[in-house]
Amino acid sequence: MSGTNGLSRRGFLKVLAGTAGALVVGIPFAAAADAPLPPAFLGDTLYGLGVYVRIDADGNVLIGARDPDSGTGSATTLPRIIADELDADWPRVTVVPLGLGVENGNDEPNWIYGHQLDGLGTSTPAAWSDLRQVGALARWLLLQAAARQLGVPAEQLQTKAGMVIAADGRRLGYGSLAEAAAKISPPANPVPLKTPDRYTLIGKPAGDVDAHAFVTGQARFAIDHRFGDALVAVLVHCPWPDGTLDGIDATETKAVKGVVQVLPLIPEPGQPLGSTVIAPAVAVLAEDTWSALQGRAKLKLQWKPGASNTENSAALELQAIDLLNDKNHAPTTRVRNDGDVDAANKKAAFRVEATYLQPWLAHTTAEPMNCLARIDKDHALLIAPTQAPQQAWAVVQRLTGFKPDQIEIRVPRIGGGYGRRLDHDYVAETVMLAKAAGKPVRLLWTRDEDFTHDFYRSASVHKLTATLDHKRQVISWNQRMASASARARRGVPEPRLWTSELDANQLPAGLIPNYRSDWYALQSSIPGGHARGMPHLNNAFAVESFIDEIAHSLKENPLDTRLRLLGQPRQIPLHGLGTTMDTARLTNVLNLVAERIEWKNWLRTVNGLGIACWHINGAYVAHAIEASLQRDKLTIERVVCAVDVGRAINPTGLEGQIAGATLDALSTALNLAITFKNGQIQQRSYKDYPLANMAQLPNSVEVIVVPGDRDPTGASFLAMPSAAPALANAVFRVSA
Repeated sequence: MSGTNGLSRRGFLKVLAGTAGALVVGIPFAAAADAPLPPAFLGDTLYGLGVYVRIDADGNVLIGARDPDSGTGSATTLPRIIADELDADWPRVTVVPLGLGVENGNDEPNWIYGHQLDGLGTSTPAAWSDLRQVGALARWLLLQAAARQLGVPAEQLQTKAGMVIAADGRRLGYGSLAEAAAKISPPANPVPLKTPDRYTLIGKPAGDVDAHAFVTGQARFAIDHRFGDALVAVLVHCPWPDGTLDGIDATETKAVKGVVQVLPLIPEPGQPLGSTVIAPAVAVLAEDTWSALQGRAKLKLQWKPGASNTENSAALELQAIDLLNDKNHAPTTRVRNDGDVDAANKKAAFRVEATYLQPWLAHTTAEPMNCLARIDKDHALLIAPTQAPQQAWAVVQRLTGFKPDQIEIRVPRIGGGYGRRLDHDYVAETVMLAKAAGKPVRLLWTRDEDFTHDFYRSASVHKLTATLDHKRQVISWNQRMASASARARRGVPEPRLWTSELDANQLPAGLIPNYRSDWYALQSSIPGGHARGMPHLNNAFAVESFIDEIAHSLKENPLDTRLRLLGQPRQIPLHGLGTTMDTARLTNVLNLVAERIEWKNWLRTVNGLGIACWHINGAYVAHAIEASLQRDKLTIERVVCAVDVGRAINPTGLEGQIAGATLDALSTALNLAITFKNGQIQQRSYKDYPLANMAQLPNSVEVIVVPGDRDPTGASFLAMPSAAPALANAVFRVSA
């Protein structure tokens, strides 16, 4: 549905000039939008494409997808929300990714599309809030035009699959009404939205709009784009993030045919991590990729290490353990403190303690960091795989000084984000090189650079203590966590650095009367950043594994332990959010996976069964996993996951997200760890950082989607937190 003919944006706008006969609806016209033109829309009746909805005289519908899609399915989900309210005929809908929507508001950026962000689970909730009105307004305008043409009140007309239908059976296609509808002034107030019983697309399964392009090799990512006169740039970064360039001999590099320039790059002093060059670097610019790589291989560089030269991941882990073992050491931040943990401890019948260690992790996106930029005198054009176009704009604006509408950012489909592309060091590098070279630049990171110069997820150590009374009730819970904040050196106030590491409302907060959560800051020069599922991923592993430890101490069914903690159905207030956690919904997903995997046999099966659950921003998830162990060979036999996200916009897409996140979490748990020695990352490729292969993973993930009519929540990483602890609990059971 989103095939294009590759016509450039400027050429496209020339084709559009002076056209008529089309209806355009959206949050105002976006001059900066990316607009590849579908072949079916070539003709004289084309109209502007910088808005969400376009209907041409033939009844074809074009819908823009505003949020970047890194595999989260937003390019399908968001347009279907609009199309349903529009009552569009989905087979006649073409989806086009919108670039950054920005206009000049007194030299300040006016974000035309509002939300343009991927990977944080906010795309669908935000779209549900505002994009339904876009489709409803287009439908309202079409009804008004039909009412005038048919001579009947608009209230007596209905819409269905791209048609307006009168009570007497007369029908008018949207295409025949588009020109008239485009001339009608919209109402001052929002128009009525559909009632759920009238949904025709929302809640119905649909494949990805780009599925055909993917399986036929026609999908174009940022790395596939070209400017004819662009130089290819490859980099060698300093092995230490705080090091400096101490010497360079580029004689042999410059002798390579096709090499044009060798340029140094230095991080801008005072800029937050992620907004400038990640480490000092030397760039080789050449006429083609081969020449650039050959020139890079012949560079002779001398680097001077910084203070990070003394850092080792193993030593930092020991430091964290010692920190948590020192009961007299005050936490950096007391995240939450309910009741009186110390008093409860004195009354306890017995106590359970455990320590959990988790390694540093990299993002390792399938599509390495890359960017294409042309910087002219008064205009910047970038094609970038960014998850946050507005933040990318801020980097470009700082480096160029251009006005808001002089910066154009196009965002093709992204080959994996996982939070890595919320940072824009690679964008800064490209703009710096394009300015210095005076020509367009196509920056390509090599895989070894991608591994050794990431914004990593910090390792963490969790020390958990729970006390129970004589009735086997947990009466106190104390979690102490040590990690390096992902928000350090990013302009975040020190009292808020904990927010990337812990969630004040994570389980079992609110379920236990005496609950304490402390964070201890580790200092590291290794760059940290947002990772998929943070801060839930590492905390869920510790918490849900620990609940099984408690169950083992009690010699009881781990499912029973969880259900007793959740208690009777009730709403638990979430601190600082004004919302609640629904224990009944969490209990439901637990029971669903338990029933599907036949948890009643957990004591009798020769295999191990593990279970875990979590909640994130009004969404609920549980995993149950069956694992076998033969001669130290672990086999994941079955994986069941149940999710409750409220109203599922696209059940097929949701199931894909849940299965993918589950497999990602299992792969992470089985194989992955980043280590550093003397300040240098030791892993340089997938050989050193092996993603799980098909033989290590289950044949399938059985996904249960709970039907619901509540407003939808995000699900891009919902299945990440509970998968790994469910696996760990299964392994514990089978190996006990």
